[in-house]
Amino acid sequence: MAVTASLVLLAALGLVVVRIAANRIVFQEACTASAGGAKARVSVEQAENAATIASVAARRGLPARAATIALATALQESGLRNLAYGDRDSLGLFQQRPSQGWGTEEEVQDPVYAAGKFYDALVKIENYKTMNINDAAQEVQRSGHPEAYNKHETRARALASALMGYSPAAFSCAIRPDGVESQEPGSAGLTGRAARALTAIETAFGDQEIGGYAPGGVTSGHTEDSAHYAGRAIDVFYRPVNQGQRRDGWATAQWLVANAERLEVATVIYDGRIWTARRSVQGWRDYTPPNGATDDTTLMHRDHVHLDVR
Repeated sequence: MAVTASLVLLAALGLVVVRIAANRIVFQEACTASAGGAKARVSVEQAENAATIASVAARRGLPARAATIALATALQESGLRNLAYGDRDSLGLFQQRPSQGWGTEEEVQDPVYAAGKFYDALVKIENYKTMNINDAAQEVQRSGHPEAYNKHETRARALASALMGYSPAAFSCAIRPDGVESQEPGSAGLTGRAARALTAIETAFGDQEIGGYAPGGVTSGHTEDSAHYAGRAIDVFYRPVNQGQRRDGWATAQWLVANAERLEVATVIYDGRIWTARRSVQGWRDYTPPNGATDDTTLMHRDHVHLDVR
């Protein structure tokens, strides 16, 4: 019965069961997005690239439609993989050609740069916000296969809606977290892994209102045994709580899940929901604070994203 129940859960999350042996389920790491009836399943590598494409759009203040067009394009051109090869001199997520002025070989294989160059071209198209997704992508890419982007629209919509925060708790990854060596906090009050995660967040989204740590460490203000006291946790605040801030919070929370393996994330909590690497196969779950249910905005993490690393 336990195996059957777990199989149902894995299927619901879009995960692929590799085999069942001795009542143990072995699955491939994978990420899923579900929004407005649209679904997408991608690998962890693809999820990281999709999250980068979405975060570049968010940082530029572009609409989810721009990210949808970019994601459909990258799905077609590279399968959302940062390729070091392609037709003639095409490279990277968007198979951009250095010989055609897209940038150097190194630049077009930088996902942030490549996404930025795609958006630079996209926003010059007067009606891209209302154009057919395929036609907008083709206007940028000038592909020899002008109808090829159509088939990726549904997956791109699901990824864009979730990763830009329009669909809360709609993106999740099932990963197998590896063990890590313990780290002591540095002079800023964060472990090396936590500091790396903070840098990654601000690289992706720009300067943020950050809390939950301090030089020399924090000794109060959090629940007993909190990762904050070990310098492993960061809070990213989105205040006042309103629709726009909530959308931005979910964009950050789901970006963290997409990058959880790379950044060695253990826990993400936001807006009354929790994702943990240890129970990642269960996706986002309802969150109850250690001291019990409450309507308190901060204790329920409705005004901040909590992140802790392994």
